[in-house]
Amino acid sequence: MFKFFTFVQILKKAKHFRFLERVVMLNVAAGVGMNSAMDDMSMIPQAQRHHLVMREIGEEIDLEIGPGEDDPSFGNTPLVGAPLRESSSAEEHGESKQRVMISQICNDVQDMSKTQSGKRKKKVVKRWRDEWADTYKWAYVDMKDGTARIFCSVCREYGRKHRRNPYGNEGSRNMQMSALEEHNNSLLHKEALRLQMASKEKIIVDKPVHIKAVMSKTAGSILEATLKRDAHEVEFIQAVQEVVEALERVIAKNSLYVNIMERLLEPERMVVFRVSWVDDRGETHVNRGFRVQFNQSMGPCRGGLRFHPSMNLSIAKFLGFEQTLKNALSPYKLGGAAGGSDFDPKGKSDNEIMRFCQSFMSEMYRYLGPDKDLPSEEMGVGTREMGYLFGQYRRIAGQFQGSFTGPRIFWSGSSLRPEATGYGLVFFAQLMLADMNKDFKGLRCVVSGSGKIAMHVLEKLIAYGALPISVSDSKGYLVDEDGFDYMKISFLRDIKAQQRSLRDYSKTYSRSKYYDEAKPWNERCDLAFACASQNEIDQSDAIQLVNSGCRILVEGSNMPCTPEAVQVLRKASVLIAPAMAAGAGGVVAGELELNHECSLMHWSPEDFESKLQEAMKQTYQRAIKAATDFGYKKESPEALVHGAVISSFLTIAQAMTDQGCV
Repeated sequence: MFKFFTFVQILKKAKHFRFLERVVMLNVAAGVGMNSAMDDMSMIPQAQRHHLVMREIGEEIDLEIGPGEDDPSFGNTPLVGAPLRESSSAEEHGESKQRVMISQICNDVQDMSKTQSGKRKKKVVKRWRDEWADTYKWAYVDMKDGTARIFCSVCREYGRKHRRNPYGNEGSRNMQMSALEEHNNSLLHKEALRLQMASKEKIIVDKPVHIKAVMSKTAGSILEATLKRDAHEVEFIQAVQEVVEALERVIAKNSLYVNIMERLLEPERMVVFRVSWVDDRGETHVNRGFRVQFNQSMGPCRGGLRFHPSMNLSIAKFLGFEQTLKNALSPYKLGGAAGGSDFDPKGKSDNEIMRFCQSFMSEMYRYLGPDKDLPSEEMGVGTREMGYLFGQYRRIAGQFQGSFTGPRIFWSGSSLRPEATGYGLVFFAQLMLADMNKDFKGLRCVVSGSGKIAMHVLEKLIAYGALPISVSDSKGYLVDEDGFDYMKISFLRDIKAQQRSLRDYSKTYSRSKYYDEAKPWNERCDLAFACASQNEIDQSDAIQLVNSGCRILVEGSNMPCTPEAVQVLRKASVLIAPAMAAGAGGVVAGELELNHECSLMHWSPEDFESKLQEAMKQTYQRAIKAATDFGYKKESPEALVHGAVISSFLTIAQAMTDQGCV
């Protein structure tokens, strides 16, 4: 009896009194004497290890966690590993008395501890369990050294960051939440969580299983290795997948390209830095800056700067990768780079943008130079921003490189640099139509976006006799059934310069209409120009394009189609002009500016357009030739896409081979 009350005192001091109650009850039910239970206290930490039946798996796994008093179901959950033994009728009466006594004692202890546990919020624990239930969907069970373990379905690993509570058996709620945060933020598990979100948000990135089904084992292994290393970088993985798919036949013919591709997929240099700036009210803000110099085997880097709230390292790598291939495909051999910041220029004053650009360049200038890297315009970075960036670069570096900014005619360079990319898209589409014995006259064209590229596409389409009918912004799209003309384009530019909505256009032109939260791909058209942003065309948009009669899609932005959209367009035999080839106009203009002769004179519009057309023709022919060399028919939907990638990659691969393992 003395030992029994000693054990009661231990129970009062124990944190998990209900857990100990279950231990004692199991000992009694199993025929173990009370004295032996009290003497052998080492059974308590062993009993704290319980088993959890995982959903959709049907196998019991040791998670090394004691839920403690916050688990409402714990009192009714039997402990696995202590099987109950049938008791005789003679033992039941005495054992029932002991159970009543223990129950009363534990109830007293529970009443005493209510004041301590009353402040705990069980909703937090419930949310913790719900989140972990979702996490388990991306796990599987396997045996390791004779013990069943939970493995991450992506990284195929288990361990400290993959256990439910890596901090021990106490089951403290703070520790549990810390464990959850650590697990969800771990690099190994981000891909599993990303796939879960992708299934909800329809952001599709093909998984390794899908790749194995459509690709050779060698090509699929390249993408699997990239997925394991950069699993959380959605945009970059999507770009790599498209390139690897296009290179499948190339890699099959020469296995040495596998190693070159693995080196190519790792950027030479990635710079991430802090950008601190002060607004007009004197408040300090912090943004993040990026510059990815992807590959310089062909020459010094060239690539744009993007200022947009969605900017991150994944987008910077994807843009740099695309720019590397685009520069290699152009007549001028250059390296590729990209960068920018998550800074949003919209709604900022000129002084605020100037202060941000100066702070941005104060960090990035050391990585720039005529023989290293020269940035160019991209989304959110126009003439104003490039002027501020150049001014700070000139002041710090002590060098005057006029082509750094490009658009400023009175500094240096050609007079048509801003128009080069948009005009080049139309020139490329004209070459495609010529192969089909057609021209632009009378064709209905749908254009997305309303920035610099989209506006210049409208200009050149009008010049060629086409009928452009739409533009768009982040909130919707504008359609004019009468088509745009030069006066209407000038009015659109005024609206954008004043940061007004495209809806104001319909107040002046009654035949036009603005649609909120919609895209222009359901409008009847012959050609479509995607000039907004990446992944702007998903599977449903592609179906609308096909049903609208579209026969050619010209990619004005980098990677505007999701993988599902590409499959829909190919099945419908819609020709795709890849941005890698069609968007080379900006590269051509930049290199013409860097030419010494160009820097000493101003090109006339006619001369510049003539050189731009010739460069786009060479790019088109190189893509077609590479496609036919590897068995793609000229009229097939994937010919231009695969041909552009093949031609670019072979050029870069030759340079990387000649320069050795660098």
